[in-house]
Amino acid sequence: MFLDYFALGIIFFVAIFIFYGVIAIHDIPYEIAKDRNHPQQDAIHVAGWVSLFTLHAIWPFLWIWATLYREDRGWGFNQVIEKEQILDSEVKGLTETVRKLEQRLAAVESNHTAVEQVEPVVEQTSGSLEEKA
Repeated sequence: MFLDYFALGIIFFVAIFIFYGVIAIHDIPYEIAKDRNHPQQDAIHVAGWVSLFTLHAIWPFLWIWATLYREDRGWGFNQVIEKEQILDSEVKGLTETVRKLEQRLAAVESNHTAVEQVEPVVEQTSGSLEEKA
């Protein structure tokens, strides 16, 4: 008789554990949406409760719906693409600046080389002028 009550107690415990487990599992998309500050988190929560009646058939779609939105980029990749375009234009601008700086450096180096070549000539000329004087 004691074992019958014990078995009945275990059955109730398992049933209650499974019931709360299913409720906790159905709430995962809502928790994801809440953590991501999803604009439709209430709709995801309600749809999670509806998924209990559909035996969680729509639950994977709720998971996807909850994870599609991120606060930093929104729903998709539009902002990421815009940021990439901005970065591309910045890279092009920096590349142009580096090219101009390389040209200026080459011009300065060629002037420096020209000055180094002229200095010995000037020294020779000034030396010959001193000899004549």
